[in-house]
Amino acid sequence: MHIHNISENNSILNHFLAQIRDVNIQKDSMRFRKNMERIGEIMAYELSKTLEYKNIDVQTPLGIKHTTTIADHVVLCSILRAGLALHTGFMTIFDNAENGFVSAYRHHYDNDDKFDILVEYQAAPSFENKNLILIDPMLATGQSMVAVLHKLHLEQKPKEIHLAVVIAAPEGIEYLQKNLPDTCHLWIAAIDEKLNEKNYIVPGLGDAGDLAYGSKL
Repeated sequence: MHIHNISENNSILNHFLAQIRDVNIQKDSMRFRKNMERIGEIMAYELSKTLEYKNIDVQTPLGIKHTTTIADHVVLCSILRAGLALHTGFMTIFDNAENGFVSAYRHHYDNDDKFDILVEYQAAPSFENKNLILIDPMLATGQSMVAVLHKLHLEQKPKEIHLAVVIAAPEGIEYLQKNLPDTCHLWIAAIDEKLNEKNYIVPGLGDAGDLAYGSKL
């Protein structure tokens, strides 16, 4: 697996990452969503450097400009509901992309720390020979990402698979490396220390879906 940790060098990305983690700033859900969008825009820009481009001629008011434009077809697919704000940021950059949405959640059968990943709702276009970008803010155990890809990837073959996450735990990265093809690209805004006993990322930021859209039952 190709791993791209884009916060290794200081940039405005680290500023937005600090804000989404801050417990005082987190009280403003609109600001949390906006910062997630900004992070998505930065990540999409970095990812765009790896795509294919083609030469074109553009007619300007004063002449012809020889330049390039993106040649790859992109499908953005986010995991509901936490991925929506990050998805918006990616969509701002890849404004011609097709879009898909999948639900995945932890189901605790006995109200203990053990859980299965249930993937239920799916609405996605064809991604045959296209660049599939799967978007989810948090990579904890990695099980949700793998479960969603297995559901999406049964019959169609993307040209490339890109996984975009804001904060990742080492355990989740290792799980993806063991369970996904080596050709996948994993884009990470920050790698944190570990998972705790409840499989939450430490120091992390809490529940991204709740912070963006309010607590759930």
